[in-house]
Amino acid sequence: MIKLTDNSLIVVTGAAQGNGQAIADTVEKAGARVVRIDLLSLSENENNFTGSVESDDLIEEVVRYCEEQQYQTLSLINNAGITLPHEYPYPVDSWEKTLSVNLSAPFKWIEAFVPLLKNADNASVVNITSLGAELAFPNNPAYIASKGGLKMLTKFYAKSLGQYGVRVNNIGPGYIKTDMTSASYSNKDIKLQRENHTFLKRWGEPSDIADACLFLCSEESKYITGQDIYVDGGWTSNGLIE
Repeated sequence: MIKLTDNSLIVVTGAAQGNGQAIADTVEKAGARVVRIDLLSLSENENNFTGSVESDDLIEEVVRYCEEQQYQTLSLINNAGITLPHEYPYPVDSWEKTLSVNLSAPFKWIEAFVPLLKNADNASVVNITSLGAELAFPNNPAYIASKGGLKMLTKFYAKSLGQYGVRVNNIGPGYIKTDMTSASYSNKDIKLQRENHTFLKRWGEPSDIADACLFLCSEESKYITGQDIYVDGGWTSNGLIE
C-alpha cells in the first residue's frame, strides 16, 4: 500500500459516507492528516467540518484551519456531489442546485485553496467526475453538464497551476456500490445489466475510488496532471454488449 508522510494534509469533501468516507479513511490509514467536510454530521473533532460545500463561510473556515497547520504535502479532493434525475421537462431548480453543488462549489474550493497549494512542497487536487462527463445518460441534463464542466475545469487548473508544481486530475467512477446507487444495485435486472457492460463483470467498491485518490495524492503520481482516470471496470471502453 502507498504510504503518505505525516506531513501530508488532505481535505476531502463529502466525507461522511460512500466514496468520500472511503477516500478519507484510506488516505488517513496511509498516514495523512485528513480534514473531513460533509453536509451530514461528522464526529466532533477539530478537523471535521459540517455544512454545505456551497457555503462561502464554511470554505473560509476550512481554509483558516489549514493555514494554521504544519504540512509539506497538501491535497484537495472535491468529492461532494448530488444527482437529481427527472423526466422531461427537467426542473430549473434541480438544474441550478446540481450545477451549484457539482461545479460551482469545486471551483470555489479550488480558488480558495490556490494560495495554500502554491506554497506547498507537493500539492494535488482531485476532482471526482463521472461516466457522465464522457457519455450521455437520460433524464439528468444537470448532472451530465456539471460533470462535463468539472472535467474541463480540472484541465484549466492543471494548466494554470502547473507552473507552481500543483497537479490537478479527475477520477471518474463507474457504477460503485454506494447509497447513491443502492436503488439500481438492489434491482436484480439493472444490477446485472450494469455488470455486463463492464469488462470485469462486477460493480466497483468505494475502496476502488479511494485507492486511485491515494495514488494521485502521493509522490508516485508526481508527473501526472490534467488527466481523466476512469475507475469503471472498463465501462467507457466497451463499445458492444455481446
